[in-house]
Amino acid sequence: MRLAVLSDIHGNARSLDAVLDDIVGRGIDRIVNLGDGLYGPFDPRPVAERLLDAGWPTVSGNEDRTLLEALEGRRVSRTARWTADLLGREHVDWLAGLPAIRTIEGIARAFHGTPTDDALFLLTRPTDEGAMRPAKDAEIAERLGPTDEALILCGHDHLPRVVRLPNGRTIVDPGSVGCPAYADDAPIPHCVENATPHARYAIVTCDGDRFDVEPVAVDYDWDSAAREAEGNGFPDWARWIATGRV
Repeated sequence: MRLAVLSDIHGNARSLDAVLDDIVGRGIDRIVNLGDGLYGPFDPRPVAERLLDAGWPTVSGNEDRTLLEALEGRRVSRTARWTADLLGREHVDWLAGLPAIRTIEGIARAFHGTPTDDALFLLTRPTDEGAMRPAKDAEIAERLGPTDEALILCGHDHLPRVVRLPNGRTIVDPGSVGCPAYADDAPIPHCVENATPHARYAIVTCDGDRFDVEPVAVDYDWDSAAREAEGNGFPDWARWIATGRV
């Protein structure tokens, strides 16, 4: 079984198409999407149509939830309002139907942040200085909680990482397809930087209890994506997308 694991597309159709082109010919059996597919500085409808048509196993991310909150009239970010205002009814219904957790092929548990909170990081922690540090095994185990699956798939922090816990579980964060850097103030002010603008995903080869993980970085036309974000009034996103830095 070979899984292509995608996360955090953030409405970036150019990066998603490049990743899908890269997947062709790799012998992939299943594509898994870990959420935050539409929220971003782009027209979200092209990505939404691709995701609905593909029908991949998908979980809800924190920004998927935020889009639904925007449509309920709650106070949200300007990016969430921009995205939500462009969604069609079928896109909203799809978002509303996404589960927080999915089991994939009986071998993997997939979620966005942690099993209990889509806005918590599993494999990293923001520091008081605004950087990100790797989480310790004990911190990961505490937030992971009990699970029967040996393979764990998570996203949310946009940083590709593979962790193998002492109990044998393998945790894969594929990084972000569409947003290689960002700044946020929750839970505390912090910045995420991949330092390059590539679209990222992961390939997991499952052989019994053995999981071989290949992180993948894909070239695409990030300058055009950045210009679109800039033209839509999001210069910060444009910088993140074009450089992989804040």
